[in-house]
Order: sequence, then structure tokens, then C-alpha cells
Amino acid sequence: MIPCINKKIFGIECLGCGMQRATALLFSGQFEAAFKIYPAIYTIFLLLAVILFNFFVKFKFDYHLKIGLILLNAIVMIISYFIKMSQFM
Repeated sequence: MIPCINKKIFGIECLGCGMQRATALLFSGQFEAAFKIYPAIYTIFLLLAVILFNFFVKFKFDYHLKIGLILLNAIVMIISYFIKMSQFM
């Protein structure tokens, strides 16, 4: 796995820490463990699926759906980050 530069330099995890491990766990079939490591993994894959689908099939309100999923990802990432950081203190 690629090490987190933010964690090496500053000693604290970034918003993306755990995404690689969660993706590896997801592809190996360990869905619950992937969610525990990085809860935003499922919303990220949902966003990627919508973007890929929209690349081939254009539909009404696709822009609003993508923006909504981006905001959902950001909210899930920020909330899970603060929960993770509060457990270390």
C-alpha cells in the first residue's frame, strides 16, 4: 500500500486514509471490514458507477445527481474522519 504523506509529515491521518485498505477488503469480499476502515467507500463506488453509467447513457438531472453524491461523499468522509480522530484522543 502507498503510505500517507500527510501522516508521515504531520503525524495525523488525512480524509483519504484507509481508502486503499478498504478497497482491497471490498474486492476480497470483506464488506463489513471495508466499511469499518473507511465508511465512504460505498458512496465513492456509487458515485463512480453513476459517472461511468452517465458516460454512456445521458439522462435528465444527471448533473444534480452527481453533485448530490459528491456532497454525500464529502459529508460521510468528514463525519467519519471526526469520529476516527475523536477515538484517538
